[in-house]
Amino acid sequence: MTSIAPQTLSDRELDETFAPLFDRIAAGAVQREIDRRLPHEEVGWLRAANFGALRVPVEFGGFGVSTRRLFSLLIDLAAAESNLPQALRVHFAFVEDQLLAAPGPDRERWLRAVAGGALVGNAITEPGVGAVDRYRTTLTPDGPDWRLNGVKYYSTGSLYADYILVAADRHGERVSVLVDAAAAGVRLHDDWDGFGQRLTASGTTEFDNVAITSDRITGPGYGAAGPTYSTAYLQLVQLAVLAGIARRAEADVRAWVSERTRSYTHAAAALPRRDPLVQQVIGQLSAAAFTARATVLAVADRLDVVLDAGAGDHDELAALELASAQAQLGVIDVVLAATTRLFEVGGASIVSERLRLDRHWRNARTISVHNPAIQKARAIGDHLLNGTELPFAWSAGTREQAR
Repeated sequence: MTSIAPQTLSDRELDETFAPLFDRIAAGAVQREIDRRLPHEEVGWLRAANFGALRVPVEFGGFGVSTRRLFSLLIDLAAAESNLPQALRVHFAFVEDQLLAAPGPDRERWLRAVAGGALVGNAITEPGVGAVDRYRTTLTPDGPDWRLNGVKYYSTGSLYADYILVAADRHGERVSVLVDAAAAGVRLHDDWDGFGQRLTASGTTEFDNVAITSDRITGPGYGAAGPTYSTAYLQLVQLAVLAGIARRAEADVRAWVSERTRSYTHAAAALPRRDPLVQQVIGQLSAAAFTARATVLAVADRLDVVLDAGAGDHDELAALELASAQAQLGVIDVVLAATTRLFEVGGASIVSERLRLDRHWRNARTISVHNPAIQKARAIGDHLLNGTELPFAWSAGTREQAR
């Protein structure tokens, strides 16, 4: 695929640029699921189209789109292949961190690298430890530089990435380290065994005495104290995935019903597409997709305001975090219900492995257990009733340290 020269494009031009690519990705989604084939080729198509540089300013070689436009396109991509936006989640957060950084050569270096096609994965969470303040992954001195050692899990997207953002401990200090994915001592494993989102490459990453230069230590590690935009941002990517799943589920089921000629002796119509009960289910699926998308974009609008202002206002960050948490509860309920209800339009034939319509529920259920909704619901209630701080990324570590 020929690389697209980044430039300022209208919304219509962006759709015309990426819609054919998303259609091409969608065409192989069911077969990839059946074969459990990681979409390396499809990531290459996105790389060639400079999809990872959507938020990079035009002057550095990107498209310079708004946060709202980014999330609109992430929903579209999720409708084509729900694994891909999740795999790119930390990549886009990394780009956002660079946009918020002080102007200088390091910021420009990484923004231009992304505009050149570089993708960033993650290695934050550790098996049995978590993702906040008990990292066993360590940086130790090696002359003027460092050596990285440790094991990570849930390394989403790293098998597709050029760089891996690693959370590590350096003499008791949490730091972020940007590691070359192909560096000596880095070993990546596709051993994610979840029943959904199977192609996100969310498995184990090992770092065995990996050489790290000081310029690759990019700042505080995940879980640094204080309110942050990133908790809501990362959550919203998951909700965009759910919105895309809802849209694809509705489209798949509608296409299946439209071609179906077999009905039941007790059905309300001879053809399923004429049956008012089947029509009702399709209407409900359509409403779920609309509601999920509208909710995600409403929070994305808040993100635009917060990010454009530098993401430093505590009250604005708290309002954004609340909106993201509320959206999480609403979107999860709507999409899980829709991906269950879709099976009501047919008999046993709708559960055919060939169709893989179950992947929509499995994928939605898997996405929904990230940052468990029951914990968010409680946190929202505590915040509204008692003024308790909402759970930003640092909260769990802070509470642990206080015990």
